[in-house]
Amino acid sequence: MKIVLAYSGGLDTSIILAWLKQNYDAEIIAFCADIGQGEELDGLKDKALRTGAAKCVIEDLREEFARDFIFPMFQADAIYEGQYFLGTSIARPLIAKRMVEIARAESTEMIAHGATGKGNDQVRFELTAAALAPELKVIAPWRDENFRKQFPGRAEMIAFANENKISVEASVSKPYSMDRNLLHISFESGMLEDPWFDASGLEARDMYKLSVSPEDAPNEAEYVELHFESGNCSFVAPGGASSREPGVAGARSAPEAPRRRPPSKMSPLQVMQMLNKLGGKHGIGRVDIVENRFVGMKGRGVYETPGGAILHFAHRQMETLTMDREVMQLRDSLIPKYSSLVYNGFWFSPEREALQALVTESQRNVTGVVKLKLYKGNIIVAGRKSPKSLYDPQIASMEAERSTYNQSDATGFIRLNALRLKVRAALKSRSKAKD
Repeated sequence: MKIVLAYSGGLDTSIILAWLKQNYDAEIIAFCADIGQGEELDGLKDKALRTGAAKCVIEDLREEFARDFIFPMFQADAIYEGQYFLGTSIARPLIAKRMVEIARAESTEMIAHGATGKGNDQVRFELTAAALAPELKVIAPWRDENFRKQFPGRAEMIAFANENKISVEASVSKPYSMDRNLLHISFESGMLEDPWFDASGLEARDMYKLSVSPEDAPNEAEYVELHFESGNCSFVAPGGASSREPGVAGARSAPEAPRRRPPSKMSPLQVMQMLNKLGGKHGIGRVDIVENRFVGMKGRGVYETPGGAILHFAHRQMETLTMDREVMQLRDSLIPKYSSLVYNGFWFSPEREALQALVTESQRNVTGVVKLKLYKGNIIVAGRKSPKSLYDPQIASMEAERSTYNQSDATGFIRLNALRLKVRAALKSRSKAKD
């Protein structure tokens, strides 16, 4: 028997690897998707084999993650409950997709994950498997009563790891869990389960990995320009460096740098890496939220999303210049639905794919450059320009009349829009008089 396990090398999956081998008498194939965990992958293969895995597969999926998952989601301006950039949510369907492919290649019908029975990840893994390979059996140890009896809490898991010489970063004094990828790092459980605990205070200072605190960020603002093509960021120019993009008459370089030739494109992975570096340097993208989990309870999560916060803000600024009003309002009305689909694990659902087609069409003209100023946790827009701009100063200017817009026309426009309000006011007046 073979079981493909989604393996991170953290406390939960390390314990689960050993537990699966003992209880299923199976060969465990540990699979780890490299989606931007950085140094966390160092020595991971040796650790998996020492813990009992028959094989450890580590694959670099960072470019696919950025190109096929992060970028399409950011085209939709997706953000869950107004704060969460969906960093963990968007990674799960990619991991599960590759697990399914490995299971088929290994001729096994069993996959396993370390998601708890109280969280969202169990749903995300298993809905993806159901959509792509419904014949697979999914093992979820946290939903197994015997597993929970043996490990009622993290203290017991840490003790088991110590007894079996399984190296894990978690400790009784630092019990929170962490999940890292190219888009973000999430922190939860332990001290963070108290919503009154100050995750920005001194006690949590050593928890963060991607960003400095805003208080420790540089005292001087830094400019950065993001170039967009059809809603996707294609180039990042830090330090205010700008270039004359094609199609913009009279475009000028930013004063911070001399003119350059049009920039060569960056891959989605390179864009995210650059933005993470810049955002982290300036303390950008820290989010502390009590969110509504799909399973029905609330949960507290703390997130670092430095590059994602910049990308989301800049993309929105580019849209304000280039998107038709009604198209924008239609797309915006779908943001809560799209975000919920990602959060709840329905990435490979027909409704998400249908929404994505609309989003792709809405992004056709979202092309140009956005200039931002980064300063102590803040993202401040410093300029925007586009060869496909819908903003026309000749029309919008208050300085003179233009043939394209006659201010007198607004009289009839207002009168027509006021008609129903006047009718309602008259009805209310008559009703009041009868009373």
